[in-house]
Amino acid sequence: MLEPKVWQLTAGSAVLGLVLAAGAVALAGPWDSGQRKAERDWAAAQGRTGGAHHPGGHPGKPAPAPSAAGVLDELAPPVESLSAPADLPAGLRKTLGPLLESPDLGPAPAASVVDVATGEQLFGERADRPMAPASTIKIATAVAALSALGPDHRIGTTVVTADDKGEGDDKGDDKGGDEGDSEGDDKAKGDDPTEITLVGGGDATLDHKGLRALAEDTARALRDRGVHKVAVRFDVSLYSGPREHPIGPNDNIAPVTALMTGQGRLDDSARDSFGGPAPRSGDPAGDAADVFADLLRERGLKTSGPPAMRKAPKDADRLAVTYSRPVSALVERMLTNSDNDIAESLVRQTAIKAGRPASFAGAQQAVQAELKEQKLPVGGALLRDGSGLNRHDRITSGLLTALLARAADPDRPELRPVLTGLPVAGFSGTLQGRYTDADAITGSGMIRAKTGTLTGVNSLAGTVVGPGGRLLAFAFLAEKAPGPDTAQRALDHLSAELTS
Repeated sequence: MLEPKVWQLTAGSAVLGLVLAAGAVALAGPWDSGQRKAERDWAAAQGRTGGAHHPGGHPGKPAPAPSAAGVLDELAPPVESLSAPADLPAGLRKTLGPLLESPDLGPAPAASVVDVATGEQLFGERADRPMAPASTIKIATAVAALSALGPDHRIGTTVVTADDKGEGDDKGDDKGGDEGDSEGDDKAKGDDPTEITLVGGGDATLDHKGLRALAEDTARALRDRGVHKVAVRFDVSLYSGPREHPIGPNDNIAPVTALMTGQGRLDDSARDSFGGPAPRSGDPAGDAADVFADLLRERGLKTSGPPAMRKAPKDADRLAVTYSRPVSALVERMLTNSDNDIAESLVRQTAIKAGRPASFAGAQQAVQAELKEQKLPVGGALLRDGSGLNRHDRITSGLLTALLARAADPDRPELRPVLTGLPVAGFSGTLQGRYTDADAITGSGMIRAKTGTLTGVNSLAGTVVGPGGRLLAFAFLAEKAPGPDTAQRALDHLSAELTS
């Protein structure tokens, strides 16, 4: 059952409806890696960060955008004008019922349509049946991460040193031969290297630019200490359990590790935007450490041997740190691009916050516990991963619409990125090339939704402004679909019918 308190959403849903109807292109852009630039720039200007080590207390709720009050004052219609037509449920049964019987959606698809402002389920078909969600599970990942961590939290990647010069430098766990000065030269000169450790914090969005800034700060801190030669180590102990996703090595996801750069991509896709398949490294952490060592050498430091994996000493001093964008931005980017690496990072951050192991199993327990604590209908849900790549994931269409309705709750503004991160039909992210057929074109620019696609599994869950100006949340799940293209067109048609 949905909580009825979401009826408080009045002016907010009205504005969303009016803006969607007035100008779809304006709503869709400008975008930058899943986040609207105006929202990103405004959020960055606030200068708030959550820190990398999950300090106690809860972050403050994000304030509304500076222009929001004026918009509401001028555009909000009377509350009574927002009432959904009394015959809407019957109309939806008449319209959606036959469309759900399409063979393109497999033998028994599930559907749920909810009036966000009242919590009323306007249409349901097998809405409580657990089914494979594919990437629509990322909506659950987003809600859990934002609830547990807060939208302002940032993930840190650090460099530390215990300043134990010459101790433990030659323990046989290096990856290969020496680089830079040889060991013999070190001994001859009496210039033992200082051991430093690159500590992965789980930032799946760390790129070459961020690693370069980290190397610059590290080099500066070492020069201030009079250090000119280092032995580079890297620590990935934050995560536990298997690194490989259960689907095995795959172009859709890198090995899940606490340290990586460019998401372990071996082509040029990391230079443009993340998301989508690409060849991946089998050792993203080692590769990131190699790049970091190269960057240190470019800044005048000498290195003794290649980087080696080793846990950082407990009493180590921090030399430098770089932070990810806020979780709010990570959520938007994950949803817009259907980014699997970010998804697995976010569920592990949720597990860490809950004091659970940062593993596939620990993340599953943490996310389901977080959603249960939020009194969401998690019965039958099985969240084996954060990305939806696991074919054993199970979720109901009713839970998906409940998650979307919760994200629209005016009492939960920290969840707003769940809605703003959804791709816009025909304009952005994984919906950019959809809603082009005649029977779905009315949904272009009007629908925001998360897609899901696995072999034989297709799903769509999002929001649309329906009759009467009400914001509707919908979720459609299909299994054993004969083909992805026809299934997607059928889902587009279903959701487009909600606009009229």
